[in-house]
Amino acid sequence: MGRGRSSRVPLRRSLLGRLLGVSALVAACSVAATAWLAVQTTSGAIKQEQGQNLTADARIYDTLLGYAARHPTWDGVDATVRELAEQSGRRVALTTQGRQPLADSATATAPPALPPEASAVVDPLSVDTVLAARSTEGQGTAADRIDPRTVGPFLLPAAERAALRRTADRNAVCLNRAGIASDVVVGPSGRPRVQMVGNDPERALYTKCELSDLDAPTRTERKALDALNGLADACLKRQGREGVRLNRGLYWGKEIAVTEPRQLPSDVREARPVPAVEPPREFTGEDDRAIASCVGTARSEQLSSYVASPALLFIGDEGGATVPGFDLSPANTAKIAGAAALVLALTVGASVLAGARLVRPLHALTGAAQRMRDGEEHASVPVRGDDEIGRLAAAFNDMSAHRARLEEQRKAMVSDVAHELRTPLSNIRGWLEAAQDGLADPDPAFVDSLLEEAVQLQHIIDDLQDLAAADAGVLRLHPEPVPVEELLGQVAAAHQARAETAGVTLTVVAGAAPVLHADPVRLRQAVGNLVSNAVRHTPAGGKVTLRAYGEGPGSGPGPEVVVIEVADTGTGIPAADLPYVFDRFWRAEKSRSRRTGGSGLGLAIVRKLAEAHGGTAGATSTEGQGSAFTLRLPAAAPSPAPSP
Repeated sequence: MGRGRSSRVPLRRSLLGRLLGVSALVAACSVAATAWLAVQTTSGAIKQEQGQNLTADARIYDTLLGYAARHPTWDGVDATVRELAEQSGRRVALTTQGRQPLADSATATAPPALPPEASAVVDPLSVDTVLAARSTEGQGTAADRIDPRTVGPFLLPAAERAALRRTADRNAVCLNRAGIASDVVVGPSGRPRVQMVGNDPERALYTKCELSDLDAPTRTERKALDALNGLADACLKRQGREGVRLNRGLYWGKEIAVTEPRQLPSDVREARPVPAVEPPREFTGEDDRAIASCVGTARSEQLSSYVASPALLFIGDEGGATVPGFDLSPANTAKIAGAAALVLALTVGASVLAGARLVRPLHALTGAAQRMRDGEEHASVPVRGDDEIGRLAAAFNDMSAHRARLEEQRKAMVSDVAHELRTPLSNIRGWLEAAQDGLADPDPAFVDSLLEEAVQLQHIIDDLQDLAAADAGVLRLHPEPVPVEELLGQVAAAHQARAETAGVTLTVVAGAAPVLHADPVRLRQAVGNLVSNAVRHTPAGGKVTLRAYGEGPGSGPGPEVVVIEVADTGTGIPAADLPYVFDRFWRAEKSRSRRTGGSGLGLAIVRKLAEAHGGTAGATSTEGQGSAFTLRLPAAAPSPAPSP
């Protein structure tokens, strides 16, 4: 955020506004999807349950209707009612039309009261066409609603059934021999008939099977037909109409056609004379309607003594409840909409509270960052929890403290750099001004002094350049197998003259010769800095020892870690100062300044070079006895990062 920009963010662009919008959208979609899914699931479940109940109700109704059609009373229907209730899991009850109980599947001593409306009326003479499909078999016409299982006086005795069954079996065998697949089907009255399986019944006309033997009514059927004709004729006479003659199929105006076998082409003989037949009586549409009404009335009158009286059927749950429907009425729609609005309002309110709690610490973080930008060094925010926001605040505080430390180090480093550069530059300037004024003679000693100061400046600049490269991550390494003992010998030889001048004994302890995968130039630089530092801080007569050894079994034949140690018998370092020995421009004695020589950057460079090799640099010291600096480097160093 720039300096000129307002600290308040518009609601439409703020995190709170976006969170509120997203939450409201998600809540609205969730509520709508949940409501739609609930409606669809509930409707589907209820429809499925209603369909199953209707199927079960139709089966219960059809079973009881068949019982009423075959029994003159309801006595003994209790077993059938209990069986139907067990199969359907429903309560089944029968009462008279006066609601007197006939049978009830409820087992309780005081069963729940029956509902005001009956599920159906069980009357085999007046079938409910919604619950029961009309059968095309048996006595019945299109004008009546009599159950086809209600046969009454048309029920054939055993002797007539047996005779007709023999005739039907004989005809079925005959048709099967003629290549026409046929079966024998028995109707409710016990009369058998031959049913051809094929789709070409006309083929039976060309056989010699005696199919007409099954068409004639039996003695029982003739007796019942005569009684039915009498009842129908009486009804017609009351209307001033002429009586009719009903045949076995309860048709009028014509007899059932007798099926005579037709002659096959190979059986053509001389045609016989056809006897004269009286033309059939003609009926108008009004006649047919009147006759059909009287036949239905006559059938009901004839069959009423053979069937059970009409009964009320009640079907429901065991607890007395009926299956509820699902009506998405305006009232129910309003309830759903109100519940959805309430859920949406609660969601939005919760989102506002959560968003406010989320945005408040973010505002605090933003203010602290702005204060830090304006120059406040120790800007921080309170940490109010251990959640993500709390951890963010803690991380910000750590960053702010680290920034403050870095700033202090930067200021100290600038001061130290200025101090370290000022002394040699002042010396060079003083000598040059003295030579210019004729106060100093530019002899070899004069030139040597100036060269020493220039070399010291170059040393400081080179060390600063190495540290800058390490800090920027562009310090190039060229690792290769390095015999460590050989490298220590080279470093010792390079510093031997200086050590002898200072009266210090410099030795390399021989031992196992581990091989290290490292950059030899940078490694010599790091070890050289340690040796130079040790020689500088060891008084005359002291000793500096270099040695290397391996630690831990590696994945190969060599060690896992190679340790390079530079130990001295110098003045040592106080324990309180030991953590800072690798800091830039740090000296245990501030008053010594440059009297001991060095740039103050050597140990900082050592630590950077060790870290670049994937290792560490450490130091131990006992004040007054000496110090030991160690480099712990992996034997198989990781490949250096590619240079940018």
